[in-house]
Amino acid sequence: MDAVTATGQSSQSTPQPASNSGAQDALISSDFETFLLMLTTQIQNQDPLNPMESTEFAQQLATFSSVEQQVKTNTLLEAMSDKLGLSGIAQLAPWVGMEARVDAPVMFDGAPLTLYPTPDPTADQAVLVVRDAKGKEVMRSPTAVSSAPVDWAGMDASGTPLPSAAYSFTIESFSGGELIGTSAVQTYGTITEVRNGASGAEIVLEGGAVITTADIAALRAASG
Repeated sequence: MDAVTATGQSSQSTPQPASNSGAQDALISSDFETFLLMLTTQIQNQDPLNPMESTEFAQQLATFSSVEQQVKTNTLLEAMSDKLGLSGIAQLAPWVGMEARVDAPVMFDGAPLTLYPTPDPTADQAVLVVRDAKGKEVMRSPTAVSSAPVDWAGMDASGTPLPSAAYSFTIESFSGGELIGTSAVQTYGTITEVRNGASGAEIVLEGGAVITTADIAALRAASG
């Protein structure tokens, strides 16, 4: 049996990798057995007049051992990461039901929302722009060039009440009739869920917006 035949036979018996550490350990063990089989086959079929140096065998064993250790280290790090993620969720769980001040879309259910605008201080005119969850503009109205909180009653420019839904807000700043900047407007939205996302803990607001802790400017108990 030559080296190529040995490789082909062993590859058919090698189990497929799985997503858990036990399957990875089994795969490493199987690969190590395959490696030893290939090494043994090399020794059996080497040219007696020109044998391989023992240092070559040692280097191959050292290389495989290094790869094996790296795979086990990665598995350990993944397990630690999962545990840390769950720990983060547990710490944030009390936030569910509280209100977070964000510039993401928040749910409007008929009660006025308090907005916190940040217009350009050099502007001489500011316009509040309201968009629905799909990004469609539903209201545009002049507002004071001030960072003082503003109550939004949930009506369009004609005074018609808007339906209960998630809305986002921006302020357009003008100077001499020219647009000089657009800034997001913060308001409070209710936290409905904390979950583990691909990059860490994620916070879900009523209405479906997904944010991180870095997106929250303030936190308060639910009003009413």
